[in-house]
Amino acid sequence: MTLARLRDLCLSLPGVTEQIQWEKDLVFKVGGKMFCVTCTDLDPSHDVVASFKCDDETFASLIEREDIIPAPYLARAKWVGLRTFAALDDGEYKQLIPRAHAIVSLTLPKKVQATLGVLEDRRPTHKDERSARTSTPPSSARDRRRRNRP
Repeated sequence: MTLARLRDLCLSLPGVTEQIQWEKDLVFKVGGKMFCVTCTDLDPSHDVVASFKCDDETFASLIEREDIIPAPYLARAKWVGLRTFAALDDGEYKQLIPRAHAIVSLTLPKKVQATLGVLEDRRPTHKDERSARTSTPPSSARDRRRRNRP
């Protein structure tokens, strides 16, 4: 992965904006909230070249790997920092960055999610619709038994 390819990946996600913050960091946001940060100055003296939001399990497993650390200042919020772009392969970036975007998107108000086009489709699946039609709520069954009593 390179800075340019990471940028393309982030910008391909719905509702993403980018801006330079803290002089040299390229910050990717959805709804005004960060989900990925990368340093535009790839000086070898920097501890981290990129960082992004993770879920708890992913955070715990990634920080066990070489060249991946808890992100400075953001580790409490389950962000990982990559010491090199090579710490992950391209396939992992293609899974983890959209997941970071989704995690942050879900914290946004529903109206903002809808405006940005990141609102998840919460319609029931075909299986859910079938089970809803065939299952009887417990209160209805109880009411029927009461009505059938002599």
